[in-house]
Amino acid sequence: MTELPLIPLNAPLPAPVPSQELRDRLATRRSAPAQALAAPGPTQAELDQILTLGARTPDHGKLFPWRFVVLGPRSRAEIAEKLAVLAEVRDKPAKDQAVLAKLTAAPVTILVVSTPVPNAKPVWEQQLSAGAVCMNLEHAAGAFGYSSSWITDWYSYDSQAVALFGLTEGETVAGFIHIGTLTEPALERPRPDMAAKVTRLP
Repeated sequence: MTELPLIPLNAPLPAPVPSQELRDRLATRRSAPAQALAAPGPTQAELDQILTLGARTPDHGKLFPWRFVVLGPRSRAEIAEKLAVLAEVRDKPAKDQAVLAKLTAAPVTILVVSTPVPNAKPVWEQQLSAGAVCMNLEHAAGAFGYSSSWITDWYSYDSQAVALFGLTEGETVAGFIHIGTLTEPALERPRPDMAAKVTRLP
């Protein structure tokens, strides 16, 4: 596997060049069903590069208002058992327990935690940076030939649940990025009518 280039601080970066391959990848990108992700997943070396590439995102004034928690199969299985107990007292316990399969299926999961810096830039804009990281991680995983799924589900918003993942006060879940291999191709889904979504001003 080719290592990522080491770029000295303040070194000039290459200008973008046209890439049909990149356009084709973006044109066919879609999230995979999380529960359908299976082995093989990224190796440790590939995962390190995926994280590095994911971090090359707009970060709002060099604040880097996010962090990563890499979850392997064992840690997710242990947390899922505890989440299943929490789900028993929720409004829809059967449904909330069923979605835990999405948390445990993939070979590896990257939890992206939004960590806004107090009294710096607007919190919402710092949270957008964490969202950009999630999308970058999906693109990076695809560049290594893996499928991925960016999800949240109820345990991203339950205070007892997020504590199981080690989140502290002021932190929120930006997303769980599940990475692995699909056993069958993902199917195309409805896409927006761009004419209804784009306003052009002179």
